[in-house]
Amino acid sequence: MTENTMSRAAPNPDRERPPALNPAMIIVTWFGCGLSPKAPGTVGSLGALPVAWAILFYSGWTWLAVAAVAATVIGILATAAVLKRSAVKDPSFVVIDEVAGQWIALLPAGLDPVLFIAAFLAFRLFDIWKPWPVSWADRAVPGALGVMLDDLIAGGFAAALVYGLGYALAGGT
Repeated sequence: MTENTMSRAAPNPDRERPPALNPAMIIVTWFGCGLSPKAPGTVGSLGALPVAWAILFYSGWTWLAVAAVAATVIGILATAAVLKRSAVKDPSFVVIDEVAGQWIALLPAGLDPVLFIAAFLAFRLFDIWKPWPVSWADRAVPGALGVMLDDLIAGGFAAALVYGLGYALAGGT
């Protein structure tokens, strides 16, 4: 490949990725989950599950909600730091947004294994499918807030679905 051909190559989003031991990278990749070569968003969501289970087991849903808010605030700050060095609007290695959205989806699940799995699947469905307003947030909101917001909305949709499923499984009581 000649030098001119090389300069016209498509940008590599990982080329401008900060070092993996950078504190912002540890956060945005959720301790490396986002560095998975395949399906980093799904791996990030899976990586959020054991932490959510532990929070629910030891502290309850209120503290999972607090953790989701904390992940959102810290995620926005860390993502903003990472985006300054990236040529990509929403790099695939950033999965802290999946963590926060997944935790929102898990709020009505409690420690019920069926609802826990349903929350994971529903969140991934809404995150990938991106119905409105998830798609709007993904396209229209710039920067770190935009990276986070679409997953937060997808988490809210998934939480509503899981709440309804839990209500139906409990016989509507």
